[in-house]
Amino acid sequence: MKYTVSLKENRVFRRLYAKGKSAVGPAMVLYCRKNGRKENRFGITAGTKLGHAVVRNKVRRRLREIYRLNEDKLLPGYDIVVVARVRAVHSRYADLDKQFLRLAKKLQLLRPQGDPPQEKEP
Repeated sequence: MKYTVSLKENRVFRRLYAKGKSAVGPAMVLYCRKNGRKENRFGITAGTKLGHAVVRNKVRRRLREIYRLNEDKLLPGYDIVVVARVRAVHSRYADLDKQFLRLAKKLQLLRPQGDPPQEKEP
């Protein structure tokens, strides 16, 4: 993830749930909030309702890959959290990908068409 830092702190997740904007889909919920930085911060939540650890990790890997492949389409400067729902376990990858982009568009996280991503400084 070239333009992204991982979210790991519980307080950041809680603040995002309380004060961020959200968009709901059948397989995931997307939360976002401006963070005042030049890069995005990204986190995934997969609760025990989804199944055992193997199942939860599979869902996390799929969602992380969807984010990674689409991160150049997203505007910088946001905290983004994806909460996996039970339907994410049985959803096809292509459906999850479409849903992620639809929710990002709903939250106005997508770059305008033709706007190139900015290179990260070394």
